[in-house]
Amino acid sequence: MPKVLLIEDEASIRAVLKDIITDQKELKLKVDEAKDGVEGLAMLENDNYDLVFCDIKMPKMDGMEVLEKAKEKGINTTFIMISAHGTTEMAVDATKMGAYDFLQKPPDLNRLLITLRNALDKTNLVAETKTLKKKIAHKLDMVGESEPIAEVKEMIEKVGPTDARVLITGPNGSGKELVARWVHEKSNRASAPFIEVNCAAIPSELIESELFGHEKGSFTSAIKQRIGKFEQADNGTLFLDEIGDMSLSAQAKVLRALQENKITRVGGDKDIQVNVRVLAATNKDLKKEIAENRFREDLYHRLGVIIIKVPALNERKEDIPLLVDKFLNDLALEQGAKAKKIDDKALKEIQNYNWTGNIRELRNVVERLTIMSGEKIGLEEVKKYL
Repeated sequence: MPKVLLIEDEASIRAVLKDIITDQKELKLKVDEAKDGVEGLAMLENDNYDLVFCDIKMPKMDGMEVLEKAKEKGINTTFIMISAHGTTEMAVDATKMGAYDFLQKPPDLNRLLITLRNALDKTNLVAETKTLKKKIAHKLDMVGESEPIAEVKEMIEKVGPTDARVLITGPNGSGKELVARWVHEKSNRASAPFIEVNCAAIPSELIESELFGHEKGSFTSAIKQRIGKFEQADNGTLFLDEIGDMSLSAQAKVLRALQENKITRVGGDKDIQVNVRVLAATNKDLKKEIAENRFREDLYHRLGVIIIKVPALNERKEDIPLLVDKFLNDLALEQGAKAKKIDDKALKEIQNYNWTGNIRELRNVVERLTIMSGEKIGLEEVKKYL
């Protein structure tokens, strides 16, 4: 239930505001009251409020001081300031200090209700954004303390801040995309786009259009101009996943883009300058692909300035308890539930399993166990669902 705090020294005005707010039955709001700024600030420190209506002219501590001190203490509650003696200058000052809006006393009913609803919408949006960021941050965690994963982390720290191209190798499901994202996060391009292309998922006849874009009418289904991934990633990072599955003709164009920092859209004749850091990943042995004329050697050397080998899960089994704990907490966060515990014997059984599908397979198994088990995941459930 959303909570609203009224900080107002006049009891009659508090009563009117409370009646108006609580009359909005569909919002299901709980309203608390504070008779002055000191009491209001103390309540803000001791409880979580979604919205505050705060008078400006009050004894002991005025509303502007309440707003300022709340911000200093890291209280991010949405403030709506109210005053009988308001001026444009006062409204501007309140907004600069972080207030959502400013209302004159006595407030117009329609204006008050619109402001109330909009402020609550903003509060909900901020809360949803924080939750989403938290979920994304959890997914980007690189969990593990084993020597192989420590070496990967060390390489990311060293190569991330540079503009060097990186080739990430390793089996399917081992976390190559996660490594690419961390290289981007550690770079000077972190605030710019991270654009991913799964080269294995795009038909060979469409990969060039996907990467470089196309002009209207360049082929039958090209009914309008398309901006390719290279242009979308300008000033950022382009991640070419499963690069070993790219056609030779597309490889030649990627090589040119890397050499000259410019691309040409399919059906176009104009060179377009691009500033892109390219990261690539593959589960294939590219040297073997080169020997069998399926991959260009010159492109391999362009992409592989730095090579990061991501270990298979079977090479870092000591990290499995940490990974299981992470997945249990991630799933609980996604489902809005309490994280399940796992029995030591059950965890040992998981650790001894042959993980041919790597981290992706482990995550799927943990999700299955979470769904199918009771309050605690035991050895019997692991044997049954592993």
